[in-house]
Amino acid sequence: MALPMLRGCYRFPSTLSFTRLFSNERIILNWSGKTRSPPSSPAGAAAAVRPYSSERGRKKQTHKIVMVGIPNPFIWFRTRIYYFLIRTYFDKEFSIEEFAEGSKQAFSHVSRLLSQSQFEALEGLVAKDLIGKLEEKCNLLPLSYKQALSADPEEIMYTTPGDVGIYYDDNGRKFVSILMRFWYLTSAHLPDDTMEGTRIFQVAIGEEVETKRLLTANYEFQREFTKGVTPDWTITRIEHSKLLD
Repeated sequence: MALPMLRGCYRFPSTLSFTRLFSNERIILNWSGKTRSPPSSPAGAAAAVRPYSSERGRKKQTHKIVMVGIPNPFIWFRTRIYYFLIRTYFDKEFSIEEFAEGSKQAFSHVSRLLSQSQFEALEGLVAKDLIGKLEEKCNLLPLSYKQALSADPEEIMYTTPGDVGIYYDDNGRKFVSILMRFWYLTSAHLPDDTMEGTRIFQVAIGEEVETKRLLTANYEFQREFTKGVTPDWTITRIEHSKLLD
């Protein structure tokens, strides 16, 4: 059944503590954590910096990887209208900053399960019809590709919201979907011929230099806001560029 839809999209960095996102049967995954991010501006560039450090004798070396995003002023303003609508008509406590931080933790958790082929553990977190498709695709991946799916929390360099959708169906059910984009580092050995366009970094760890590749992933989260429905966010779309499209 076709659903009426409102959509918007934007880019800007945001991070905050997060304490609720998914529930799986009686198990509720709670995350908390605080990170720092530069102030976002509708006209200016925003950068997320992640330092890497290593000790060589008494000398400490620090390496920084910088991700820069330049938001579109019109889209930046338009999406704030969507967030206002969500807070006004769906959830007065909704915060895109808290959601972004929680989605980052969910991304790390789900990507690790995918990497380990633990598809049964995805139930309650990922849409049922999507789990079967993911299992088929992952079973065809070589081991190195599966390893590259996993995103360690410390290796996630940048997180930003993408598209935002508000849906209504003919029965009065209400839905909100938010697409999140992630950039993360992996040390998995991937063939260069299939990873064209990805960035490679040399990271010093002690006296050794490790090669890491910067990959991207898109995860879409959806929640039904109909009265009486359990307030859970479910992942309805998973894409790992160059790995799982």
